[in-house]
Amino acid sequence: MKRLSEEQTKVLFEKLSKYIGSNVKLLIDRTDGTYCFREMKSRVYYMSEKILKLSETIPKDNMVAVGTCFGKFTKGNKFILHITALAYLAPYAQYKIWLKPSAEQQFLYGNHVTKAGLGRITENTPVYQGVIVMSMSDVPLGFGVAAKSTNDCKLADPLITVCFHQADIGEYVRSEDTLI
Repeated sequence: MKRLSEEQTKVLFEKLSKYIGSNVKLLIDRTDGTYCFREMKSRVYYMSEKILKLSETIPKDNMVAVGTCFGKFTKGNKFILHITALAYLAPYAQYKIWLKPSAEQQFLYGNHVTKAGLGRITENTPVYQGVIVMSMSDVPLGFGVAAKSTNDCKLADPLITVCFHQADIGEYVRSEDTLI
């Protein structure tokens, strides 16, 4: 496990702030201890410093993963956020979209959200803002990017895409071998 470079940290925090804004600092300084991000094989893991110290006793060749995988860096040094980060992003999200029960399954199959499937949207959501997609019973289903602002959604045609799909909990089944 190695520390993230300054450039990687900047890219990671920019991606996280797209979804949770200034609440990124709440991921690091938590009430239950200090948490950190570490990289192993181009994947970024989120863990407490206690777990980090314990993991240092394990040889690198024997270690598969430590903590929660937040995503991975591409060869072009871009960061791809994985669905495994959803549990940490959802409580701090600034903007959310709630789906009607009839649209949940389509989103979980990897499709974009249309206006017809939109139940609610957070007020003042700007266009191209990262959003957490929720069910009407407040269960986080995934995340995406708002294709329309809140005001545009009110006037949009029912077949217009209002949220571009990024990741959903259906990936646990579809892509289980590549998530770790």
